[in-house]
This record gives sequence, C-alpha cells and structure tokens, in this order.
Amino acid sequence: MALAPIPSHRDLDVDNRRVFVRVDFNVPLGEGGVVRDDTRIVSSLPTLRNLIERGAKLIVASHLGRPKGGYEAKYAMEPVGARLAELLQTEVRVPTEEVVGDAAIKLVADLRPGQIVLLQNLRFEAGETKNDPKFSQALAGLCDAYVNDAFGASHRAHASVVGLPRLVRARGAGDLLLAELRALSRLLDAPDHPFVAIVGGAKVSDKLGVIVSLVERLKAGDTLVVGGAMANTFLAAGGAELGGSLQEADRYSDCRMILQKAAARDVAVVLPTDLRVGAGIDAKTSRTMGAAVGLGAQDMALDIGPDTASRIGAIIGRAQMVLWNGPMGLFENPAFAEGTKTVARAMAECRGFTVVGGGDSVAAITEAGVADRIGGASLEFLEGQTLPGVAALMPEGE
Repeated sequence: MALAPIPSHRDLDVDNRRVFVRVDFNVPLGEGGVVRDDTRIVSSLPTLRNLIERGAKLIVASHLGRPKGGYEAKYAMEPVGARLAELLQTEVRVPTEEVVGDAAIKLVADLRPGQIVLLQNLRFEAGETKNDPKFSQALAGLCDAYVNDAFGASHRAHASVVGLPRLVRARGAGDLLLAELRALSRLLDAPDHPFVAIVGGAKVSDKLGVIVSLVERLKAGDTLVVGGAMANTFLAAGGAELGGSLQEADRYSDCRMILQKAAARDVAVVLPTDLRVGAGIDAKTSRTMGAAVGLGAQDMALDIGPDTASRIGAIIGRAQMVLWNGPMGLFENPAFAEGTKTVARAMAECRGFTVVGGGDSVAAITEAGVADRIGGASLEFLEGQTLPGVAALMPEGE
C-alpha cells in the first residue's frame, strides 16, 4: 500500500502563527491524577519542540479516557499538562472545564511565540466523536495551521482528526505520525523475510480482517503467531476443550479458513501448546496445562504457557521483521502477564525490524522495561485501508 506524499509540518510557515497540534495524550493516570506512563507524551516532543523553535504559538489537544459527555474531573487534562510542562521545561496553560469556551479563547488569544495551551479533553464535547461541523468550526477558529501527530487517533473520523483539518489550508503531519506511516508502509509493502506476524487480544472478530490481510502478505517460511484469548477460538475450532475460557463459537469457520490460507502459502501458524490456567480473571495464581488437555468447566485459559512463550521468543529471534499487535494473555493480572512480557523482551532483543501496534502491546513493552521501539499500528492501516486522519491532511482532490 504505497503512500502518496504526505505534507509535513516542517514545510509549513508557523512563525508567529497559531498552530493546532492533535496529539495522542491518552495516557494512564494513577492515584492523585499523576501520569503513570508518559510514553505517548514523550513521543510527541520532537514535533512540539521543532514548532516551538520555529516560533509557533501552540494549541495542543487530545482525548483522554472515555468521558460520558461533559466535564469529568477524573478525565481532565491538568495532570497531562503538568507532565508536558516538566518535559518541555516551559509553562503549559490548561483552560478550565470547557474545550472551546471563553477561557480557551482568551488563553489562545494571549499566546506568544513558543507558548503552549493544552485544551481540555476533546471528548468533553459530544461534537468531537460525532465529527460535528459546528465543533470543527469552533476548533478551526482557534488556529492558523493544523498538525496531526496522533497516529493512534487517525483511524477515527472525529472532528479534531477529520473535520478541523479540512477547514485549515495550512496542514501537515507531525514527525511521529510520519515515522509510524513509513514504518508500517515498509512492513506491508516490502517486508523482509522471515517475517513474523504476532496477533493477540480477546476476539478473532475484532482482528479477522487484519489477520487475513497479513496471511496474504506472508510467504513460505514466514510465521503467523496467535495468542491471547483469540487463540482459544483457534484451539477450540480444532477440537480442544477450553472449559470456561473466552471463545467465539461463531468464528470457528473463520479460524479454519485462516489456517487453510496459511497452509496453502506454506506459512507456519503457531498456536499455544501449553496454557496458563486460572479459576477466573481475578485468580491470584496460575497453573500450566497442555493445550490438548481438556480444561474443567471452571478453568479459564488466561495466558500462553512457558513452553509456548519460549518457542515464540526463539522465532522472533530468527526474524528479519516482526509485527506484534495484541497481548498474549490477561497481562493486567500479574499471574497471567509472563507470556506477554516474554514476547516483549524478545521484541526488544530482536535484531530485525520490529513494529509494536496497539495500546496494550505498547503498555506491555513499557511495563517489561524494554520500551525501545513504540508503534501505534491501527487495524485499519494493517488491513490496507486509508486512515481518515491521513486523508484529511492531503491537498483537496488527492
């Protein structure tokens, strides 16, 4: 999927101009509203610093969490602004409560070159997710130029991602967005071999399109690895008894189709041969069982087992290119995190070209202490679709 030339923020005239930068600061907050993981904020710094050095007046904006509509203190941007200020060593002003109210308008009007306003959580406005034209117009009224540096939000047709840039003539992509697109285009258009695609997460139905797309790009000698709860569905489709494990009986035929496609292309498919099992998602301990051994009615497979994790690690170590999208188990629970962490460590040690996609996978890389390469591959991009946020940056008619 070759990309058309995408305008860069570095080509824009930003000196003494108000520049709206759409970032992905959807970061986890801990007790007292402290940012627990600032990876996404740090990733945006090259773009922000470059714009500051070139004299831009910055209006930075992001969503955070899933507010139900209107202001919610637990999703307010003040903690994010505080961390951004620490990283940039400059003041970051955050308007209270309203996204585009009088407070925001005044703060933006008072901006001088090099200064920053971080808008309140975009999803406090219902018009954001609805791509409401009035909200897009209100955002456009704040700025003279637009930069999208939020790959993780670019698959959504929201006001700040699609509606706003179409109203601003001067628009371009940030450094992070461009880097993500180049990396993924290389992965899809000209992969090195052996190429290993690792998919995990809860449901086959959520990633069916991307799995099929990947299998069609893999060649003889490449490998598809399936983990997470979606592996349960693959195993059950082959006759395994998974007890109380999450699985999708209506996707058995899809799993068989994928296995047949892979076999026809001489692509190896790695499914778990052993599992970490517990009595429910809140279990404090796990025990290891063979995948071919029938699980009891109360048993749940919640992670790949140690032998499977070791085998996947060895496959990654031999790869020239690896894509990983989705955890290998319920890694939020320490009793079922080791499979995902093993994959994270193997990714960090891999000498080939690696891309990590999806928020859970990125969180696992960070939690494992190996946040060496961060990706944000959206399923839509991996399926070969044009991302709405990227399309909105292109000149009209392209």
